[in-house]
Amino acid sequence: MRDAFHEDLDKISDQLVTMTTMVATALERATTALIEGDRTVAESVIAADDDIDTLRREIDDLAVDLLARQQPVATDLRMVVTAMHMSSDIERMGDLARHIAKVARMAAPNLAIPDDMRPIIAEMAAVGQRLVKATGDAISSKDVYAAVEIGRIDDAMDELHKKVFTTLLDNWQHGMEAGVNATLLSRYYERFGDHAVAVADRIVYLVTGRYGNPDEGLSRDAH
Repeated sequence: MRDAFHEDLDKISDQLVTMTTMVATALERATTALIEGDRTVAESVIAADDDIDTLRREIDDLAVDLLARQQPVATDLRMVVTAMHMSSDIERMGDLARHIAKVARMAAPNLAIPDDMRPIIAEMAAVGQRLVKATGDAISSKDVYAAVEIGRIDDAMDELHKKVFTTLLDNWQHGMEAGVNATLLSRYYERFGDHAVAVADRIVYLVTGRYGNPDEGLSRDAH
C-alpha cells in the first residue's frame, strides 16, 4: 500500500512537470502569434489550454483520492496539499498564455503592439520561458535553492514590466488601443512570473515545512 502511495505521489510530481512543459509551449506560441500577427497560432494556443485544464483536474482528483484513502501525514501530506496549490498556479500560467493569444487574435492580421515595443515583449517572453523551465526543474528536484532562484529570475520580469510603463509614459505616440494592449500584455507576463514564484514558495514549504525567510537562509538573497 505504501509503495503504491509513493508511486502516486511520484505520478503527481511528474504530471506537474508535464504541466510546466505544456505551459512553456503555450507561452512560446502565444508570443509568436503576438509578434507575427498569426491568428491561426493564436487560436491553437487558446484551444490547447483545455488540455492544461484537464491535466490540472486529473492532478487534483488524484490528490483528493490520496487524502481520502491514505490519510498522509508530515511530508507526504504536504506533498499532496501543495500539489493541488501548485497545479492551480501552473494552470493560471496557462491561462495567462491564453490571454496573450487572445490579444494577438483580436489584432490579427495586424500586430497588437508597435514595433518599438516588440523587443521588450520578446524579452519578457524569454524571461517567462526561463521561469517556467526553472519551475519544472524545481518541482522535479524538490531543491529549495532552485526554488529560491525562481524569485531572482522574476526580478528581471518585474524590471521589464516597469520598463513598459516608462515607455508608455515617455511621449507615447501609438494611440490608445496600442497603449491598452501594451499595458495588458505586460501585466500578463508579469503575472505569469508571479505564479512561478508562488510555486517556488510552495516547494520551499514542501521541503522545509516552513515558508522561507532570511533567518532560514531561504530568501532571494540566499547563496
